[in-house]
Amino acid sequence: MAHINRRFIDKHWFVFVLRGGLATVFGAVLLFSGMGDFELIIAVMSMFLLGMGIIDSLSALYDSAKKRGWFNSVIDALVDVAAALALLFSARNDYVLCLSIVALYVFVSGVIDLVHGFLSTVDPTDRFIRVLVGMIGCVMGLVIINSGSFELLTFLRFFGAYMLTVGITSMIYGIHNRSQKIEDSIARSEAAHSRKVAAKTAAKSTGKAKKSAKTKANAKKTTKKTAKKA
Repeated sequence: MAHINRRFIDKHWFVFVLRGGLATVFGAVLLFSGMGDFELIIAVMSMFLLGMGIIDSLSALYDSAKKRGWFNSVIDALVDVAAALALLFSARNDYVLCLSIVALYVFVSGVIDLVHGFLSTVDPTDRFIRVLVGMIGCVMGLVIINSGSFELLTFLRFFGAYMLTVGITSMIYGIHNRSQKIEDSIARSEAAHSRKVAAKTAAKSTGKAKKSAKTKANAKKTTKKTAKKA
């Protein structure tokens, strides 16, 4: 499992960076824009989640066409799109329902990050990032769902801080895996070059050994012919 998911991560580093950039922008908007219109906030959150779902859907379609692992992208896309549609069509005039949907989304996202953190890679840095974000998501989801007295501004700050954390760590995660992929490619290239050099050296040594053996054999034949003539 670790090997399969590590390959998935290396192939999808750009998706992590793209999702991270989008989440960072969204988190910053929630934290610093000072929006006070509830319907506008719902629209912005829905657009963001739909954007995340579109990124994951395109990634899944591309991987399906390339016959690579696509299941993880489908799960992420379903979670994002389901939350976006629920906010857009069910919670536009219901603040409590909005809190519940967002809390559930954050908690489920945290659980997914925890699962990926423990199963997707053996790299300590990758695991630490995913587990940390997963724990934050689970705690934040439970806090939001149990805080019916949240004012709108407080809710925006909580959710914005979470998305900002997810965005920054996702970009770090993607960039780190891209660096690992480059390092692995360089290491494989150097190893292949070393094997070629070793093969050439071995071939030369074999050739010299054969030539030496042939020279010795010829010398023996000459010695025997000389001895017979004598």
